[in-house]
Amino acid sequence: MTHTADAPEVLWRPEPSRLSDTKIAAFRQWLRTERGVEVDDYDALWEFSVRRGPEFWTAVGDFLGLRWHDRPGEVLTGEMPDARWFEGGTLNYAEHSLMPGVAGAAKADDEIAVLFHREDGLSSQLTFGALRSAVASAREGLRKLGVSKGDRVVALAPNCPQTLIAFLATASLGAIWSSCSPDFGVHAITDRFVQIEPKVLIAVNGYVYNGRWFDSRSTVDSLREQISTLEATVLIDYAGGRLDGTLDWDTLLADNDGAELAFEPVEFGHPLWVLYSSGTTGLPKGIVHGHGGITLEHLKALALQNDLGPGDRFFWFTTTGWMMWNFLVSGLLTGTTIVLYDGSPGSPDLTVLWHLAEQHRVTYFGTSAPYIQSCLKAGIKPAERYDLTALRVLGSTGAPLSVEGFRWIVDEVGKRVQICSVSGGTDLCAGLVGSAPDVPVWLGELSVRALGVAVAAFDEAGKQVVETVGELVITQPMPSMPVFFWNDPDGSRLREAYFEMYPGIWRHGDWIRITGRGSAVIYGRSDSTLNRGGVRMGTAEFYRVVEAFDQVADSLVIDTSEVGNEDGQLLCFLVLAEGASLDEVEPALRKELRRALSPRHVPDRFVQVGAVPRTLNGKKCEVPVKKILSGVSPDRAVSRDALLNPEALVPFVELARS
Repeated sequence: MTHTADAPEVLWRPEPSRLSDTKIAAFRQWLRTERGVEVDDYDALWEFSVRRGPEFWTAVGDFLGLRWHDRPGEVLTGEMPDARWFEGGTLNYAEHSLMPGVAGAAKADDEIAVLFHREDGLSSQLTFGALRSAVASAREGLRKLGVSKGDRVVALAPNCPQTLIAFLATASLGAIWSSCSPDFGVHAITDRFVQIEPKVLIAVNGYVYNGRWFDSRSTVDSLREQISTLEATVLIDYAGGRLDGTLDWDTLLADNDGAELAFEPVEFGHPLWVLYSSGTTGLPKGIVHGHGGITLEHLKALALQNDLGPGDRFFWFTTTGWMMWNFLVSGLLTGTTIVLYDGSPGSPDLTVLWHLAEQHRVTYFGTSAPYIQSCLKAGIKPAERYDLTALRVLGSTGAPLSVEGFRWIVDEVGKRVQICSVSGGTDLCAGLVGSAPDVPVWLGELSVRALGVAVAAFDEAGKQVVETVGELVITQPMPSMPVFFWNDPDGSRLREAYFEMYPGIWRHGDWIRITGRGSAVIYGRSDSTLNRGGVRMGTAEFYRVVEAFDQVADSLVIDTSEVGNEDGQLLCFLVLAEGASLDEVEPALRKELRRALSPRHVPDRFVQVGAVPRTLNGKKCEVPVKKILSGVSPDRAVSRDALLNPEALVPFVELARS
């Protein structure tokens, strides 16, 4: 599919008066004076960053104040998938989060590091001084429990200060962190945690969501039974209620009050945390990222791409089971105040997060594209109701942001707010395409390829294409690529995941178009592409049309011919809004899909369902449903424990049997 190169409407432009104050402008000047590198605009800087990668990443570290204990030797050795960065160098992620001087941030004792708000109204804040003291106490408590470099600490905990403190304490010891949101089911949690054989579990006794309280203690008991390697469980009193055989979090900190804050120097590639693939079609893959790669990548992203630093208040709606939590807490690297929210984005209604933005004078508001779509459909007008004058950036990820979503942000949040639509992945814990403070925002597009990320679109022959949709690939190594998969000693699972289609090239699994301006459009997952009569189209384009209808609350499109069935059908499953009927909306949908896409992309059938199956992180389960409809048994097609709403599979299973 080829698109014309005509530029769409510009929705936002950087203010010339502010450009000189951005960190990216300061970095370009620094490159000129300190390195003799002339890069006059973002495009030139991006070219430098991918063509001279080792030089770029070294410069980022030097400019933003990377704190080495032992200086590295060679910057980059080997090629993908065996590339290794900064071998011989030692550092610690937690030191960069807590100590002054990184990215020029003072992080004084009285500066606010964390603002916390819970759905039921509970709120608190932590200064950098208080955060350092709490991390030191937690660190000493974990050390006394036998936790040391390389041990695993896991958490069943929400997005709250205690989770952050536990993570930084773990990282400071050189131990390895992993977390799940407390609303995960027991099997989904054990599928993740048992793999990595943790020594300590930190858990809450309950949590609140959507106006209801949930008791977590039976889940904690089940985990203690099933994870044989646990030597201690620390219980955070979050909702009231004790549990025999556990240690109390507050007591652990109080008993170690006044402990010294220290940081274990670890190798650049030493594991920092384990994130997980969705696990929809098998055991979740344990994706391991290193201290150095994440420190460098997140410093670059937050300071240079997002221009965050002291005085900013950075919020992203996320749970601890999504990589955006890891990205959010990295705001501390740049001295930014991070805003943590625990609860439902829709309780009591969809305005709750906008109210939060007003309360805490949020400058960078991050959310998901489905949340934006929900606000649009509900007719929410945030700027009309709340004071959002502090807001300068709105970030969106998790799915492609629709053109209508872009327009809604301009109309209802503000014309002067930069829209940062971002696409990345848990695999790299990074954004691959997104925004920059010195590049415009075009309607429906992600403004730039991220610095240091050699993103390209490849056709099926492995040839790079521009203005044509292709596979999203990364052609050069980057520091935050996984250091390994857990329990993958020969690296075969990692190579199979990313390097099988194009040897030596990272295939990400998304479908992308790079424009002649260097911006990008994401069309959804490439393995769920709609291929009708040889015309390929991304599912995101389909959803943009269908979900623009007020009568449609949600949708799922499946092309069964993609799984080897020559007579396959294009099926569209609809979740209808209250009061809407399929008979009423189907003719209009058919007409609009024919007009907006093509006659080939009008579904053979529309089917009404109660809900769209989604992963625990809220993503539509296109591939598992496609497998079920092609005759694969449900238990082989998807792990129900990896789903947010496993009961939503029932109508698809019944349809496959009919």
